[in-house]
Amino acid sequence: MKSLLKNVILFKELSDQELDPVIEIAHPREFSEREILFMQGEPLDRVFFIHKGQVKIYKTDISGKEQIVSILQSGEMFPHAGFFRTGNYPAHAEVMEEATLLVIPIVEFERLLLSRPDICMKLFRVMGEKIIDLQSRLDEQIFHNTYEQILMLFLRLSKMYGEKQKDEFVKLTIHFTNQELANMIGTTRETVNRTVTKLRKNNIVQMSEKGNLLISTDSVKQELQID
Repeated sequence: MKSLLKNVILFKELSDQELDPVIEIAHPREFSEREILFMQGEPLDRVFFIHKGQVKIYKTDISGKEQIVSILQSGEMFPHAGFFRTGNYPAHAEVMEEATLLVIPIVEFERLLLSRPDICMKLFRVMGEKIIDLQSRLDEQIFHNTYEQILMLFLRLSKMYGEKQKDEFVKLTIHFTNQELANMIGTTRETVNRTVTKLRKNNIVQMSEKGNLLISTDSVKQELQID
């Protein structure tokens, strides 16, 4: 259990002794691909920490259209809101590949935060980073056209999930379909298809043999005319 907890950002700096109270309330569980962890609007009663695997956080509108909020990986937690109050899950959570998660009842986690201000401060920092990221995405939608939003999305994904290659390209370690890319910025799959085709012709993006995106971040920045 301690090796699982050490993989979580909030807990990795704790000593073995300090991890003991966390072990008492954490429950490791295995989840299958495409398994729904919770639905938007359900009572918020648990918090999740990812030891292995990937989880998609997304919202749906009244017509059922999906908007991907984030793709979370090993070491991350979710949800990031709703502590110290009665509330509901703000979005849906779906397992993207087989995952091992640590599940902690929200009441127990809140009690842990109150007893450990250092963990609480780390949580606030993580939440602050999420707020800044969401604000940046909102600015992109307000001030940039769809083509520019797709380019900015590629830069963001390169930073979050990129693996530097020997050449100028960065490979995304997560495979995203064009529909999933579209769902991240609220556009259509057809628009992403056309944009990716254009970028491939201009050698700004490529596809690996396994279908992962290869992105020339320098070329993207030149296209956006940013440093």
